[in-house]
Amino acid sequence: MGNSGSSSSDPRLASATRAFTQTELDDLRSLFASLAAKSQSNGNHTSPDVFKEYIGIDGPLGDRVFDLVSQKRRDQRITFEDLVIAKATYEKGTNEDMEEFIYKLLNVSGDGTVGRSDLEVVLTSMFDNLFRSQSSEPKAGSYKEIVEVFINAANSTSDGMSFQDFQKWCSLLPAVRKYLGSLLMPSDSGSQVPKLVYPDNIDDSQILLRKEYAWHIGGALSPTELDEWKLLYHSSIHGLSFNTFLGNMLNDGPTVLIIKDREGDIYGGYASQPWEKHPDFYGDMRSFLFQLYPEASIFRPTGANHNLQWCAVNFTSESIPNGIGFGGRVSHFGLFVSANFDQGHSFTCTTFASPCLSKSSQIYPEVIECWGVASARADQDRTHANKGTVLDRFKEDRNMLNLVGLANSSE
Repeated sequence: MGNSGSSSSDPRLASATRAFTQTELDDLRSLFASLAAKSQSNGNHTSPDVFKEYIGIDGPLGDRVFDLVSQKRRDQRITFEDLVIAKATYEKGTNEDMEEFIYKLLNVSGDGTVGRSDLEVVLTSMFDNLFRSQSSEPKAGSYKEIVEVFINAANSTSDGMSFQDFQKWCSLLPAVRKYLGSLLMPSDSGSQVPKLVYPDNIDDSQILLRKEYAWHIGGALSPTELDEWKLLYHSSIHGLSFNTFLGNMLNDGPTVLIIKDREGDIYGGYASQPWEKHPDFYGDMRSFLFQLYPEASIFRPTGANHNLQWCAVNFTSESIPNGIGFGGRVSHFGLFVSANFDQGHSFTCTTFASPCLSKSSQIYPEVIECWGVASARADQDRTHANKGTVLDRFKEDRNMLNLVGLANSSE
């Protein structure tokens, strides 16, 4: 397959071919034959329109993908050899190979510099592709605000974004990295958006977790955790009440805690373990902190310590502050909300290599919401296990203290 304009003389072809098994190469030949047939090219090449339909991306980003895969020949065709080389990078290449390709992909203008306008075009195209099916009449510029939020996480200068800054940007926005790294993959692993489930009596405008934010957070999670997220607590409905919050944690799985403070900033944390009473830090290395507005970022555990999750209830010792939090150390958390749910703080912390998540270290929550994260299988597995709410379990703890005459010592 191929023609005189193909890349068969490209030294990368031999190594790219070796990256695949014979069965995989046969599958690639079948794929190319199908694309070439749709292109009506007598089996010689794939046309731009057919290729962009295959990857599901049109517009400037689709044009840029086609340009790179076709080796920038400008002949409006992709050969079988082109497809093998590109697929080898996407499916078999090293992480650095992939990131170099994505970095070039971001430069949709083709001027050699990844600038702010390039990022705007790429992100707008991504969101349009991800969410167009969920919006009957998408409006021009409807993603302008969310695009700004994602660009704000980038360290871009007038000279553009360097490759090192791009890598940092990808670490803060794993969903972007996952999406752009899956355009030529056989599955749509970068396109999963959790289904957000909440009561009919809650207006959409009250929900902090818009679908773009859910996709952003989900970029740091496994596919099994992206099925359905259920709203368990919302302060506008349930009031700013710690007891109500704990009582609504009906699932024993992970949760997404989101806070909007009086300054308008939105941030929170992914809790990998249930919110349960502990006198010390607990949790595991799957937890992380995030920012949603005015910039979007995710901060994963560094391994510096295991001060991951905090949930203290009805302790009287000043060394055990009552409330919920993540990271840092006691009284100097990466994120903390007091048991009154009326104030808290956020400090730079080594647990997640995170900055202060708010404009100031002292925070005053205006809205707090929490979502239960669980796959359908996990829901079924937990049906008959750990029955009762968190408060029920706290009551059981107190009953046990009463039995041994120690109840008053904890108050």
